[in-house]
Amino acid sequence: MKLTLDVEQEADGRWIAEVPELSGVLAYGQTRAEAIANAEALALRVLAERIENGEAIPQIPDLFAVSP
Repeated sequence: MKLTLDVEQEADGRWIAEVPELSGVLAYGQTRAEAIANAEALALRVLAERIENGEAIPQIPDLFAVSP
């Protein structure tokens, strides 16, 4: 599964990036690249917290290879 990153520029010039598959993962930046980086970092924090708490996370086959 790939996570979606939606990026838009607000009327005030700021950029906003969101990962719709992860509730609450929404981040602003002064540039498009900054908003994307902030959202990616937040998404990783959310996934890490879910793993630590034993919650389900989306399958990320391209990120980790589990050895037997």
